[in-house]
Amino acid sequence: MRGLFVTVEGVEGSGKTTVNQLLAEWLRQKNFTVTVTAEPGSTPLGKEIRNLLANFSERTAWAEAFLFLADRAEHATRVIRPSLERGEIVLCDRFTDSTIAYQAFGLGLPLETLIALNRIATNALVPDLTLLLDVEPELGLQRVKNKTVFEERDLNFHHRVRWGYLWLAKREPERIKIINASQTLEIVVSEAKRLIEEALQKWL
Repeated sequence: MRGLFVTVEGVEGSGKTTVNQLLAEWLRQKNFTVTVTAEPGSTPLGKEIRNLLANFSERTAWAEAFLFLADRAEHATRVIRPSLERGEIVLCDRFTDSTIAYQAFGLGLPLETLIALNRIATNALVPDLTLLLDVEPELGLQRVKNKTVFEERDLNFHHRVRWGYLWLAKREPERIKIINASQTLEIVVSEAKRLIEEALQKWL
């Protein structure tokens, strides 16, 4: 049986990594085999791409998009699909929705082109469930301790990214579930667990 593919998305400082780790611990306590992964940087090639993206700010919007797509192509082939084929639950911090939110809405690249490129890079791999941790960018950015190129971008960019995520959630309400990430971590994780339990009932 194919595994369950869950992605966690959101603006900077929305708590994706922390929530992902807590969900993995909870699922493992329930005796599920879980792969926790993230984009970019979860393959040897991806680590090099991540360093470029985090530290090299002199780049065009298309160069940035193609770096993420290259990382995703490698990630989907070498990490995500093999884990799903083994029947595992995959918890992934960022996936295709990030490219739409950041590079289409944030940087203004053509939406339909990026949707098509995502499909090519992943061989049409789509998450079973996406948890969108929604928070005002002002609050999210206050939470970030180690800033990269992305956090240094102007506030309007981060608002466009958030709008992009909310647009995607309206477009695919069955897959993308919004969680108010300005709530306490306990409440956010509780809501995430409930949504995963619903997905598990359909999967098992």
